[in-house]
Parts: sequence; structure tokens; C-alpha cells
Amino acid sequence: MTLNTSTAAMALAVRQATPDDAAEISRLRSAYVLSEPLGEEWLDRTRNHLAGRLGPTGDARAYVVDAPTGGLASCALGLIHPVLPGPRYPKGLAARIHLVATHPDFRRRGLARATVSALLDHLTRDGVTLFELHASKDAAPLYEEFGFVSQSALMRMTRLSPASGEGRA
Repeated sequence: MTLNTSTAAMALAVRQATPDDAAEISRLRSAYVLSEPLGEEWLDRTRNHLAGRLGPTGDARAYVVDAPTGGLASCALGLIHPVLPGPRYPKGLAARIHLVATHPDFRRRGLARATVSALLDHLTRDGVTLFELHASKDAAPLYEEFGFVSQSALMRMTRLSPASGEGRA
């Protein structure tokens, strides 16, 4: 999938994702975001879960760029969640930018910037005022352009119930 930059810029347009894009978004996440790719069972589970959340009443918003040869070239996915309202969060809505991924053949063409910009605009129209994300060192400058700032207070834990039988995702 090698295209010259001017052809790619003209042919690749950002659009809002639909539930039909869930499989490709899940695939991009598995291939280019996670430290270990997901197996087919987890890809299916992720696709089914995400498809429902991308529906009209769901809490997920995503913007994608279609690859000219099929599939997706890039995507940005945000998940909306409630927070207690206050002066800076009047509607009590926050969003976690859950993933931003671009297929390697389409990198360095502004696709991540375009999908993130469209996603942030949509979330803002939805009343979201607090945005969170985890950024790699290489991606941090892009997010700083949008106004994100680094904070060292983040702590994280994964806690699975031994009885649940659930594997890693």
C-alpha cells in the first residue's frame, strides 16, 4: 500500500465511524496499540462490544480514515463517561481517548492529527469538557498541540477475579 503523499491526502477523508467499523478498529488496536496482539476470540469479543458502544445510544465516538485498498488507514476512539458536575465539567461528562492508531503504510501524513481533531470536536459538541489519554513518548507532542498536558499523578492497576476465568485484553 504505497501511495505518494499528495495522492494520499486527496483520497483519504476523515469520517465518523459506525458499528460496522468495529472489527477494523479492533484490528488496528490489536496490531498497533497493544503490547501483545489479540487472538481471534478476543478480537471477536472486542468487535462485538465496540459495535454496540458505537451505536446511536452508545458511549463511544470514533473517527476513521478508510484505506484505498480496504480496511482502515487510521482511527481515533473516545469513550465518554460521567463525572460529578462542577464549574469545569458543567454537564458532568469526560472522555478517555482510548486509542489512536494508524497503519504503518499511512503514517506521517497527518491522519492521526485529523482523526483526533474530528473526535475532539465531536466530543466537545456532545458536552465533554474533560479529556484524558495515555500517550507514548513519541506521540506526546501531537497531543500537546491539542492542549493536553502531562501529569505524573496517574496510577493504574488491573484486578481480575480468579473466578472470572477472564484473560488479558
